[in-house]
Amino acid sequence: MEVQMDDHNGTMYTSEGGETTIVEVSTNQEPYEGMLFESEDAARVFYDDYASRVGFLTRVLSSRKSERDGSIISRGLGCRGVSDNGRKVMQECAQREFCTAMVLLRQEKPGSWVVKKFLKDHNHPLVVQSQKSRRTLDEKNKKIQELTAQLRVKKQLSAAYREQLLAFMTDVEDHNNHLSIKLQSVFDNLKVLEAKTVGFT
Repeated sequence: MEVQMDDHNGTMYTSEGGETTIVEVSTNQEPYEGMLFESEDAARVFYDDYASRVGFLTRVLSSRKSERDGSIISRGLGCRGVSDNGRKVMQECAQREFCTAMVLLRQEKPGSWVVKKFLKDHNHPLVVQSQKSRRTLDEKNKKIQELTAQLRVKKQLSAAYREQLLAFMTDVEDHNNHLSIKLQSVFDNLKVLEAKTVGFT
């Protein structure tokens, strides 16, 4: 059975005997050897998400390019060995050791990347984001979305008010032109009447 992750909509594809089935991805899913992805980007997104949940930051450990076209055919991703606020927490022994937690990805064919190796254990404390911190972040994101929606409504109202104001100013200008024409007509009639009156006298 093949398993393939789709990072765009949170589903996983499994295929057996040529038939493809879509199943939901568990939020606690972790990498395993033989896991398939549709692209290197999908694999990296998945590993970064896993790292975020577990409590570590990732880095690129290695890359291998194809001799034929120079494209990336293998990528090693691992733990950066860094805690919150960027402070290094690598284990202090006789010499400093980098964290060995990592995942090795390899392209088997176009559109198919497989996990060839996965090392889970870390040699330093992990920094897992607390539920309170996540809630605070979610609340901030929700507030930003609400403010963005309100701003969009305000802009729409502002555009509507501007259109109404322009229409009103156009009406006023038309009315003024109409009054000017009427006044000019009255003035012209008075001049004609005055000329006639002068002629009678």
